[in-house]
Amino acid sequence: MPEMDGYEATARILEELGNAAPPIVAVTASASEQDRMDILNAGMCEHVIKPFKKETLIRILLDIQGQQSTEPL
Repeated sequence: MPEMDGYEATARILEELGNAAPPIVAVTASASEQDRMDILNAGMCEHVIKPFKKETLIRILLDIQGQQSTEPL
């Protein structure tokens, strides 16, 4: 993104929406474990490494949805 990276975008979304923020999934070409930890520490809930299969993204989204549905409101 020309104006900001995913880390800054995530920070702004979380700052503005707080607990109402949607789950954020990073889509990146970075595959290192340190990159994954940085992504999770920034507040994103998961990441998908490019190129990816749509089945992988669907599985991640379903996992996130399942985690949310078990949390108390």
